[in-house]
Amino acid sequence: MFTGIITDVGEVTALEQEGDLRARIKTRYDTSRIDMGASIASDGVCLTVVGLGPDWYEVQISAETVDKTNLSSWKVGKRLNLERALKVGDELGGHIVSGHVDGVAEVVAMADEGDSTRVTLRAPKDLARFIAPKGSVALNGTSLTVNEVDGCDFGINFIPHTKEVTTWGDTKVGDLINLEIDTLARYVARLGEMS
Repeated sequence: MFTGIITDVGEVTALEQEGDLRARIKTRYDTSRIDMGASIASDGVCLTVVGLGPDWYEVQISAETVDKTNLSSWKVGKRLNLERALKVGDELGGHIVSGHVDGVAEVVAMADEGDSTRVTLRAPKDLARFIAPKGSVALNGTSLTVNEVDGCDFGINFIPHTKEVTTWGDTKVGDLINLEIDTLARYVARLGEMS
């Protein structure tokens, strides 16, 4: 489990297709404190550590994960939002995030509003019904509040701090973004279907 509060920005330094995709990710985390098998959310995707070095970790990524996320667009040099798994007693500053990406949204518009940036994204139709104004979503692993919803499109506002400490300052129209809907929204919708 994660909170959607990004604690490092890493960089893809190697990609190798060896049955599954293997990625090496450079990090500022103290890798001596990362266990083999640990989970790290990398751009919102919960990935298992299978290799460690002094300033990097490696993950093995199944074809299913590549198919359901934006990982097929990863290239060497890509910057990633990183978050270590939540520990009991940690502050829950965002919302409960599983790292199990539901689909990919596309950035369709961006506009500066004062020092902040308003970003409009288009969700897949089957996921749009789970997104509500003032609700939470995780986008590339970042816990964010939805401002407005119009059909499959929804808006997010990025303050300068978020753009500085995550990869959101690099975002452009056309980017594909890992989308995880709020777990509570999923269960509320499921209960509504059953009644």
